[in-house]
Amino acid sequence: MKVRKVYLDHSATTPVAKEVLDAMLPYFSEKMGNPNSLHSWGRDAKRAMDEARGSVASLIGAEPSEIVFTGCGSAADNLAVKGSVWAAKNGGRHIITSAVEHHAVIDTFKWLGKNGFETTILPVDGDCMVSPDALRNAIRDDTALVSIMFANNEVGTINPIAELGAICRERGVLFHTDAVQAAGHIPIDVSRLPVDMLTMSAHKMYGPKGIGALYIRKGIKLVPLVHGGGQEYGVRSGTENVPSIVGFGASAELAVKLDREGEESRISRIRDKLLDGIVERVPDSFVTGHRTCRLPYHGSVCVRRIEGEGMLLRLDYAGIGASSGSACTSGSLDPSHVLLAMGLDHATAHGSLRLTLGKDTTEEDVDYVLETFPPIVETLRSMSPYKGK
Repeated sequence: MKVRKVYLDHSATTPVAKEVLDAMLPYFSEKMGNPNSLHSWGRDAKRAMDEARGSVASLIGAEPSEIVFTGCGSAADNLAVKGSVWAAKNGGRHIITSAVEHHAVIDTFKWLGKNGFETTILPVDGDCMVSPDALRNAIRDDTALVSIMFANNEVGTINPIAELGAICRERGVLFHTDAVQAAGHIPIDVSRLPVDMLTMSAHKMYGPKGIGALYIRKGIKLVPLVHGGGQEYGVRSGTENVPSIVGFGASAELAVKLDREGEESRISRIRDKLLDGIVERVPDSFVTGHRTCRLPYHGSVCVRRIEGEGMLLRLDYAGIGASSGSACTSGSLDPSHVLLAMGLDHATAHGSLRLTLGKDTTEEDVDYVLETFPPIVETLRSMSPYKGK
């Protein structure tokens, strides 16, 4: 069988769209001004940055002044979590998150737990969803912050953010959501959602790496993590990365222009073809995450009696790019904390596979994966120590 190149790791990163690259290139050279300078080069850079801020704001229904650019999504998560609880000063010392957050959030909570804060880690169900009742019961009079991700990066489940945010608003508790996997792919409107802070990242939506953004609702005070020149409304000091900010703006515009309803329908259909085909053709395999409340491009499965590393290496040899979970922990030998929190045992969790599609993924790509993957599993199982267990 002829090897076909099929990239199915869009949750790790997406290719930079041509429109985005074209928008960025001038700001590396002829439009190289520092946006904080008063001369024409600086004013040109500042104007481009303001336009990009407006585009990113429009993507989620925010005001431009509510968008702060950061170095990445992880930096935005850290700013939201640390900055908000430190700004509370003598306020509540209790904070809440879920067991399946990205490490940028959950590790930040662990750090705060060692530095004077009391943390509550909410469980999830077998579909990786946080229960609104669990959140309601966990909030206390001294709760300062709740951070629950919009959609899970490993299994694609979308949380009931509107309901979770409403509970926080009723109790007067700040609510942050990590929407890195969701922004640019599903509709988000913070003018309607009860969300106080929301994290985004350009490279998950056909923009450049190394640039993130934090939506901060008007009136929310944050203590900056980086002090210096007072850029980004005094919240994130440091000379702004103008080319990447311009790229972020272009990727946001691209997401708005896409026929989202048609694209969501198309990509969901071929994703389901992929997931159903794997379950039908590979014995002892099953889909992880919620089947319907999930990101349209996101597919994830577990294959019993096999390890993810072997699958990834053989898929790569066949020209297929995939992952076994979060790209940030791909070098770890430990099973996914997300899958363990969902109730899977260690051996099964080691057989996880994430297949995330993009705007250029075709049915022919999916057909190739469905032809290629079952023989890979059969070969690996014939050599596996889990054989027969």
